Amino acid sequence: MNENRIAVLQENRYYHLGPLNESTEEIWFVIHGYGQLARYFLRNFESVGNGTTAVVAPEATNRFYLKQNTGRVGSTWMTKEDRETDIKNYVSFLDAVFEATTSLCSNPNLKIRLLGFSQGAATVTRWAVQGKLHFDTLVLWAGILPYDMNIGLGADRLQGKELFWVYGETDAYLNDEKFQEQDAYLKQLNIQPTTISFKGGHVIDQSALSTLQTSLFVPK
Repeated sequence: MNENRIAVLQENRYYHLGPLNESTEEIWFVIHGYGQLARYFLRNFESVGNGTTAVVAPEATNRFYLKQNTGRVGSTWMTKEDRETDIKNYVSFLDAVFEATTSLCSNPNLKIRLLGFSQGAATVTRWAVQGKLHFDTLVLWAGILPYDMNIGLGADRLQGKELFWVYGETDAYLNDEKFQEQDAYLKQLNIQPTTISFKGGHVIDQSALSTLQTSLFVPK
């Protein structure tokens, strides 16, 4: 049996809140987690999008029924099957979303914030490290750095960036082992994130989101 590959033109979708024009001062790119859809995930950030801030939510292209073969649909950025190809494809997709949205904004001081939730934390980190974008802030929410990160490249790309780690104190997907993994990655990268925790589980907590927004404007 021979495995073969072919490149095709494919349409993918993304959603946004707020302006994408000359008045835009910030763009947040928010990357959803496993089993989610972008338009519903984006609702968590309605308090962020305003007259000067846009929020962009790309959607993973691997969609599936969440239960059996009907009903609600979710999506995933990758699985263990042919994962390197999926990573390469979604990095290219996210680069294209970045180019399409930032090209509409002429502000030379435009700030770029990246936020990944759960599976999206690894996804957004791979994009930050492997992609063609420039950015100011990286937020890992309810997830950790990917174990397969190129440490040398990651250290270079993440130095000088604002890095935040946000998590719920009762998040069922985070445990002592995950915390130890995160600490080990951060030591290898020689970076220290600002940590924001909240009383809650595996969710985008609005109070923590407000704290994050405030922290972004603290003079460095």
